[in-house]
Amino acid sequence: MKTFTAKPAETLPTRKWWVVDAKGQSLGRVASRIAHVLRGKHKPIFTPHTDTGDFVIVINAKMVRVTGKKTEDKMYYAYSGHPGGLKGRSYRELLEKHPDAPLRAAVRGMLPKNTLGRKMLAKLKIYPTAEHPHAAQQPQPMP
Repeated sequence: MKTFTAKPAETLPTRKWWVVDAKGQSLGRVASRIAHVLRGKHKPIFTPHTDTGDFVIVINAKMVRVTGKKTEDKMYYAYSGHPGGLKGRSYRELLEKHPDAPLRAAVRGMLPKNTLGRKMLAKLKIYPTAEHPHAAQQPQPMP
């Protein structure tokens, strides 16, 4: 018995486009499902060192739900590397300025921290409203 290993050329024709409506869904739960599909773990040809995942379109990203007082207490930090260069923003501030950033940060934390993970994150398209320009790809709603 031999172990199956997916080659990059084999995975390209099998890629699908999925649409996720994030309206009213919990941030962490929807992010983990998106990361699962971006990585390709839902397919029988999953190979850890190859990008076997699909494309994901997220609509209504600014209406994702967080529980408790996370809108005020949850902080997102950026450090420039210089003394005094630590900047922090609350979830509410980040959502007002960049509606896609909290969901993108949650998904990025669930993907591999290497070039393969960055390649997977490039297949994620996030839109704050219900409109998206990917109708030509015929995306299907993700179950």
